[in-house]
Amino acid sequence: MTEQLMFKGTKDYVISDDLRNSVNIAIALGRPLLIKGEPGTGKTLLAECVARSLGLKLIVWNIKSTTKAQDGLYVYDTVQRLYDSQFGDHDVSDIKHYIKLGKLGEAFASEERVVLLIDEIDKADLEFPNDLLWELDVMNFYIPETGETISAKHRPIVIITSNAEKELPDAFLRRCIFHYIDFPDCEMMEKIVYVHYPDIQKKLLTEALKAFYWVRSIPGLQKKPSTSELLDWIQALALGGIAPETIAKELPFLGALLKKNQDFELTLRQLHSRSVDGKDRDKDKYYRSIMRGY
Repeated sequence: MTEQLMFKGTKDYVISDDLRNSVNIAIALGRPLLIKGEPGTGKTLLAECVARSLGLKLIVWNIKSTTKAQDGLYVYDTVQRLYDSQFGDHDVSDIKHYIKLGKLGEAFASEERVVLLIDEIDKADLEFPNDLLWELDVMNFYIPETGETISAKHRPIVIITSNAEKELPDAFLRRCIFHYIDFPDCEMMEKIVYVHYPDIQKKLLTEALKAFYWVRSIPGLQKKPSTSELLDWIQALALGGIAPETIAKELPFLGALLKKNQDFELTLRQLHSRSVDGKDRDKDKYYRSIMRGY
């Protein structure tokens, strides 16, 4: 009997107990783990963390709008075969030479168990998830050009991410273990920052987080700043020698947080009106309230 793998996390990825349990349930049941959440919540990094923690190879299948399920299984390179038949000195009668496994095919054919990340599945067309159902269930696929069936030597740990751009089919969802990664609250975000910058000044971090969650609370932002942008911003604040008490009032290096011109202008207007209002009344109370919910 195969030893059951148990994911415990890594030092450089802050994870909730619920998410850790979801990973282990998916591994135990042999089901794909479907991870949803807004951009910047660590969905893709989770797969890297799981692979590193368990000592397994990570295979990444980045999904695009043009991706078809067949691409993940194999590709028959007819163009190369035609070229070789006309200009090359290869034996073109052996079609196996022109069969190239896709990422799912690689995971099935691997001699060792792997972690397969199917990243941003919602970018593909609506039929894509349904087209994967059979192969993910039976863990094999047939190549008619060679008459060969590729069966998984070891069931891969499949992690699928989605930014919820499209709804996924119910039949697909029934076969997955689902987990939604909430955007980190202030307490968890502080832990995340310390993982990346263990020597960061406490006062600077506190003031940066206050300002960060205030920016995220502004109504009408097209793209709220995410964790990666916060980390860049904090590094910029530290390198720039910014006084912590000025961060919330001036929002220096705002371009590290906001990447759309409309958001930049909206935030500056909100900052200006807040300072004109005068006294930032109940500022600390307000910050505490928004930091619980964003």
